[in-house]
Amino acid sequence: MDEIASGPHSSRPEGTGRLQVALDAFDRANAADPNLEPVDGREVPKELIYGQRMSAWLMRLCPEASESLRLAARSQHIERWVTPRGSYPEGRVGYLTWRRDLKRYHAERAGEILTDLGYPDTVVSRVRALVRKERLKQDEDAQVLEDVACVVFLAHHLADFAEKHETDKVVDILRKTWAKMSPLGRRAALALPLEDALKELLASALAGEPVESRTAVQP
Repeated sequence: MDEIASGPHSSRPEGTGRLQVALDAFDRANAADPNLEPVDGREVPKELIYGQRMSAWLMRLCPEASESLRLAARSQHIERWVTPRGSYPEGRVGYLTWRRDLKRYHAERAGEILTDLGYPDTVVSRVRALVRKERLKQDEDAQVLEDVACVVFLAHHLADFAEKHETDKVVDILRKTWAKMSPLGRRAALALPLEDALKELLASALAGEPVESRTAVQP
């Protein structure tokens, strides 16, 4: 599932078009992340692999995704490390302010890179709006992006999160995550090969949900 870029100096096949040029540019930016994550036996920049996982899951959930949606998925967390959580006050207000400011920053940085690459203003504006997740429940692409982000969390980060937090906290986060997802994302989530302990946590979070929303269906 994970496809790790070789870094800023990797070569790009000719003729892959402007989309691949932009994805490569996002990867170069995220390759500077000083925070590393173990993947397949080696340490890789955290936001580099996150962006690539977003792209991979987007193609699984929505193979016909537009260029703007593909760009938004890859750049959703671009250079996230420059605005650490610790630079904001503790508590819910500080957390929500941090998240809001991050969305703005990611949208602006993605737009700057795309503008430098010569993308038209219409695409740049669309990508920025998607990264900010505007009109989440009304914009189909924005909802797909949210679904992908939720599935990436469940597939790649839930286990680590569960190890660091009390059961009640994990179950609460799973309920909130479930509420963010559309049926598309929920089907993909239920098909994940989670460890038994994580499946039990998810089952606890979904207790009381309608039967159809809890039935595992392959995406």
